[in-house]
Amino acid sequence: MLGGALLGFLLRPSNMLIGQLSFGTVITRGANLKGLDQLLVPLARTSFNYLLVGALLGAAGGVLIGHLLASKRRAHPEAGPVA
Repeated sequence: MLGGALLGFLLRPSNMLIGQLSFGTVITRGANLKGLDQLLVPLARTSFNYLLVGALLGAAGGVLIGHLLASKRRAHPEAGPVA
């Protein structure tokens, strides 16, 4: 899950003038922006959505890999622990 969240954070959209928003701005969805910076709230919300989707995909991938490894272990118990 953390790997997916990190990937989603790294792949978040950027603004032409200032680039990508900081982690603090993304995680609060732009609630800490004041003045003209409030124009960046939609970008902060989109960036947060990228982070959230990345975390969800990472968690789903982790569950799938865990399930596959567990089923492989049940099918071949003589093989011992999977490294």
